Amino acid sequence: MTGPAARLGWYLRRVARMSPAEVAWRMRDQQLKAAWRPRQVRPGQNAVASALPAGNRVFTAVLPAGTADRVPTEARAAILAAADRLLAGEWEVLGVRREDMVAPDWFVDPTTGRRSDPGRYAFRIDHRAEEQVGNVKQIWEISRLQHLTLLATAWYLSHDERYARRVADQLRSWWRENPFLSGVHWTSGIEIGIRLICFAWIRRLLADWPGVTALYEQDNLAIRQIRWHQQYLATFRSRGSSANNHVIAEAAGQLIASCAFPWFRQSGRWRRRAARLLESELARNTFPSGVGRELASDYHGFVAELGFLAAVEADASGHPLSEATWARLCAMADTAAALADTRLRPPRQGDSDEGRAVLLDAPARNRWASLLAVAGELVGPLGWWPEPSCDVASTLVGALAPSRHELADDRPARRPSRFRDAGITLLRTRGTDLPEIWCRCDGGPHGFLSIAAHAHADALSVEVRYGGVDILADPGTYCYHGEPSWRAYFRSTLAHNTAEVSGRSSSSPGGPFLWSRHAVTSETEVVDEGDVASWVASHDGYASLNPSVRHRRSVSLDRASRMIDIFDEIEASGHDIRLPFHLGPDVQVDLCDSRAQLSWPAAATPGKAQLELPPGLRWTLHRGETDPILGWYSPGFGQRIPAWTLLGLGRSVPGVPLTTRLEFADGSTSLKSTASREAVSWYASNARLSEAPGNQVEAR
Repeated sequence: MTGPAARLGWYLRRVARMSPAEVAWRMRDQQLKAAWRPRQVRPGQNAVASALPAGNRVFTAVLPAGTADRVPTEARAAILAAADRLLAGEWEVLGVRREDMVAPDWFVDPTTGRRSDPGRYAFRIDHRAEEQVGNVKQIWEISRLQHLTLLATAWYLSHDERYARRVADQLRSWWRENPFLSGVHWTSGIEIGIRLICFAWIRRLLADWPGVTALYEQDNLAIRQIRWHQQYLATFRSRGSSANNHVIAEAAGQLIASCAFPWFRQSGRWRRRAARLLESELARNTFPSGVGRELASDYHGFVAELGFLAAVEADASGHPLSEATWARLCAMADTAAALADTRLRPPRQGDSDEGRAVLLDAPARNRWASLLAVAGELVGPLGWWPEPSCDVASTLVGALAPSRHELADDRPARRPSRFRDAGITLLRTRGTDLPEIWCRCDGGPHGFLSIAAHAHADALSVEVRYGGVDILADPGTYCYHGEPSWRAYFRSTLAHNTAEVSGRSSSSPGGPFLWSRHAVTSETEVVDEGDVASWVASHDGYASLNPSVRHRRSVSLDRASRMIDIFDEIEASGHDIRLPFHLGPDVQVDLCDSRAQLSWPAAATPGKAQLELPPGLRWTLHRGETDPILGWYSPGFGQRIPAWTLLGLGRSVPGVPLTTRLEFADGSTSLKSTASREAVSWYASNARLSEAPGNQVEAR
């Protein structure tokens, strides 16, 4: 959104995705925000003394003695090295290297140089407007204060006074420069919830530092800030079409703070309400299988982290959450273990901004592995789980938990490969001496709630890895704000390994976090028998075209020959088709007509493959192009690098499938094979199963 007309159009589309009850609530919320204007505390203004709680302020939620001694040596060294770089002012923030972290300006966006007004009433700031705040993700990320939990962890492990002093200096700076409802850092509840988690963990990690009570319990501004944050969340929270991972972070932050700092007369009420909200929203935000309903893998991990941290804090305070909530968290952990590839990497489905609930390990630590290590301490790993190494987070969070929750009765005895409610199917090779072939097939809903904020137009897309190396890659996310053309590309159908018809995405975007039309996908059949695993699905994202189109796709993995066959049928004639295959950044390609030779000699798991492409399309190679955008891969938020994309162009022909075969060089067959008539015949007998009675699955 760059101008008034664009903003008006966005607001109209946004309102159209709301229920009448949500519209009424938002109108009430706007009235309340206007009424709170007199409560704003401006920078330099003294807060009202009545905001302070009466009675003793005691922090009791400390870690058991000797916990630091159990932290693995390698994890300890990584934390101290990262902390030393921070002391020197160096820190990477969402792909941007900063060197100003000795005394950061909390309001400057380093990518645009813009500085938002720290004295402006928070609810008069449009944080989506780059001209007002710059790239808000950049300034919000620093003010989550997670770099301070890392420094506090470094002090906990080393008792080096430098780390604690830097934490104290920057906490006091943030508290002083961001009084209640002044500036951009009071515009979003998720940011406030995450800061509360950091406040609690910083206090816990510095428990033995001589200056900690002066920093917290004896500092009136600290007390006010902890109260202000909780007052905000008790009054303003995400609801309706916005009640995704944001509401989980808000409830978790409120619950953790009210358990760790029960110093206010409202603390008991805040704790009870936050616990109820967290339990109900965790159930709403996840499928029964444990997969996050946002269908964005990174947010699955984020929500699981938030849930586990809040549940542990509640246990430690003597106010445990229900066993049903622990069972849902356990299901999320089992799902995470099942989805991981051989290198403990999750799928790259949907949006990712690398958000964390709290930072207790060096940033380079594999976040998914850390989640599994923490979950293993809290609910116990199953025999089929991969084995992540112990780290700082799992040691500390496990030590805070009074006991492990044993929930073995309802957990899967074998590693699941299909999550029917979420429409996720994994076709993967089983344990052999050869590198794992891992293939994710997307046959699920477009996203969560009416706006599906973190979804991509990726219906029927596939993602293939070889020994954990991206071969057919999901390009990722790259950005949220400030670069609309890049935001639009990375979540488009063209940016995923699936068919685009008539130049449009399978779902229609209405804004950077809004989809106005959602494709409905149906999984028809999933079979896993012996050496063959197969998946068949279709979607209606092009039903409004004339003539109407349904895209059907069938994918099979032959474990013995180590081949993947993909069959696409566009069930209407005369439409333009673009069929992209995005290669991982390690993959080199040599294209000749419709045959591509792939190799990745410098990757963590080197290998070769041959990609036989549909000969009925015209194939071209693209890499690092900007007009139009094509041939990119985002290794992390705020980062993009060139990578090869194979693009096939043609016209749809009903009844004639587009056949693709990916054959790895370590299989028992030669790389000279082509997509066979037998394979096409297999497609013909299987891909139309959706037309037979009794073979339908629920439309998602």
